[in-house]
Amino acid sequence: MTPFTYARATDAAHAIGLASAGMQPRYLGGGTNLVDLMRETVERPQTLVDVSGLSRDIALRDDRSLMIGAAATNTALAADQAVREHYPLLSRAILAGASGQIRNMATVGGNILQRTRCTYFYDTASRCNKRVPQAGCDALEGHNRIHAILGAPLVGLPSCVATHPSDMCVALAALGAIIHLQSPDGMRLMPLVDLHRLPEGRPELDTVLSAHELITAVELPDSFTGARAAYRKIRDRSSYAFALVSVAALLEVRDGIVTKIRLALGGVAHKPWRAWRAEASLRGQRSSPAAFAHAAEAELANAMPLRDNGFKIELARRAIIATLTGLAEDPA
Repeated sequence: MTPFTYARATDAAHAIGLASAGMQPRYLGGGTNLVDLMRETVERPQTLVDVSGLSRDIALRDDRSLMIGAAATNTALAADQAVREHYPLLSRAILAGASGQIRNMATVGGNILQRTRCTYFYDTASRCNKRVPQAGCDALEGHNRIHAILGAPLVGLPSCVATHPSDMCVALAALGAIIHLQSPDGMRLMPLVDLHRLPEGRPELDTVLSAHELITAVELPDSFTGARAAYRKIRDRSSYAFALVSVAALLEVRDGIVTKIRLALGGVAHKPWRAWRAEASLRGQRSSPAAFAHAAEAELANAMPLRDNGFKIELARRAIIATLTGLAEDPA
């Protein structure tokens, strides 16, 4: 392991100051991803700034928005009464993720910033553009069953076909989460759907964060009152596995017409995938399996499968239809 210095931050400003003064700094939350990457020598930070002591508050405000401190653990967030009552989609997505032991340690900020679980990214003997820029991508011709089908360029070879592994982020994308950020230049807000990057020509950059920028909180602007919610995760085994395809959905139907719809997919792209095309296709339309199928096909029209993962297109199509049909038929 590469030698590193360690410092524990007392607040966000202190953390940013420590990172700005350090060499090759990384923020450390629960360490459930970063420490693994350091052990595998994929990540080699020279400075670790521990931000696990920052805000862990989870508070429902008067306007029914929810504020979540970035250091809140996944377990605490999933179990919070306000989350379970007003944002059950988020709780279900978190509980569909890692083991209880990992959820006890993993923080909200760290979950958002976790890196891909692509085996070629972890294998330092493999070519990986995400790990070593312009090295090539062995996943393109390798075992690519778990890799992306959306977000690749329509012309030419993609530079990276890894997927984002978070279940929580898929729910946050559907819920319209806003990320609170702080950097040496001040504070800013950003929709979660704009935080993660598609690979394009710079797959080594997972997000659009600037140098030393820190996630301080996550805001859910409303609870989408009146909508039914579901999280469906399809994986190779029933627990402790990353999604082949996942669907986070919120749906409201009045008099047979879709009045509200939010849809996000996991396991299919380099980032949590907000299904804007499917939403646009459904909004204002009569609720029916045929309409849901049309929306799924619109969202997947530009899917580009690899040799081993073409099944994901049909899997995603069926998952979208089944999830929305279940919500539409739910009498609750």
